[in-house]
Amino acid sequence: MTLQPPLPYQPLETPPRFGIVIIGDEILSGKRADKHLPKLIELLGARGLQPEFADYVGDSPARITATLQRAFASGEVVFSCGGIGATPDDHTRQCAAAALGQPLQLHPEAAALIRQRMQELALEKGIAYEPERDDNQHRLNMGVFPAGARIIPNPYNRIAGFSCAAANGGGVHFVPGFPVMAWPMMEWVLDTYYAPLFQGRAYEERSVIVFGAMEAALTPLMEAIEADFAGVRIFSLPSVDHAEWGRHIELGVKGTPAQTLPAYAALLAGLKQHDAKLGPELVR
Repeated sequence: MTLQPPLPYQPLETPPRFGIVIIGDEILSGKRADKHLPKLIELLGARGLQPEFADYVGDSPARITATLQRAFASGEVVFSCGGIGATPDDHTRQCAAAALGQPLQLHPEAAALIRQRMQELALEKGIAYEPERDDNQHRLNMGVFPAGARIIPNPYNRIAGFSCAAANGGGVHFVPGFPVMAWPMMEWVLDTYYAPLFQGRAYEERSVIVFGAMEAALTPLMEAIEADFAGVRIFSLPSVDHAEWGRHIELGVKGTPAQTLPAYAALLAGLKQHDAKLGPELVR
């Protein structure tokens, strides 16, 4: 696969979708709860965007490679969280190179930052910095990325992440699993490469609480709304034991504000024709 350096986003006929890959056995085993997806939702939402998908993968090199191959081929913007360290259970850097068919190389800028960090640590401990010491040489492995990658600055400890962009316009941005590092790095990627997309696809949901109705009876109305309003997606969220509203359906539409306003008006009109009992209206 041909690599191109990530550049500030250039408008395409079809804007890319955003997604996330969370890597690590500790997530699938339940030892740790994923916090990256909620944070990505927050970061994108603040910029008028939203994620379209999330993949969870354990520490299996074959599965990680296959997942990253799909990500690179998709033309989408993907954040990959976890597994970029240099211990035996960290496979992401190697799998990214395999997915791209590219060799691994020590990135000179990442290496310089790692050496700077090691010097700072030595100074803090009051010891001499020994660049050729085995453990210091091993730390440089954290700067070994697929050829053609660009670094993502890490404001916490200087150990960079990396970005790889494919010729199809998509890109995968690799950050550590630690939230204190990953989240500012994700934000930097968004603001550096994708600012032209902000608010361009401003997103909102408009919904209403419906009492005493069955989803099956409302399905034709939902299908008609999606057919009549291009770009709008309808959603139905039933609940049987809500603390405030009890048994109900939250029925709504989502899309850009310009799309959702007429679609929501049509939805309300259709519900009234069904003599549905309506409760609070919600806007997100």
